[in-house]
Amino acid sequence: MQRIKKFFSDVFREMRKVSWPRRGELTRYTITVLSTVVFFALFFEVIDFGISKLIRLILE
Repeated sequence: MQRIKKFFSDVFREMRKVSWPRRGELTRYTITVLSTVVFFALFFEVIDFGISKLIRLILE
């Protein structure tokens, strides 16, 4: 039990040392991640659509 208490005590001590992002930074990072995900989702959707059309043309 003592090891568990020491572990969590160490975790809390280390978490106080973490440099957390400010609200503006967090917002900017979130927008960057979401826009990147949307971009790649659309990109792969277009690629998938194009390959599907190409395969349909070849098979017909």
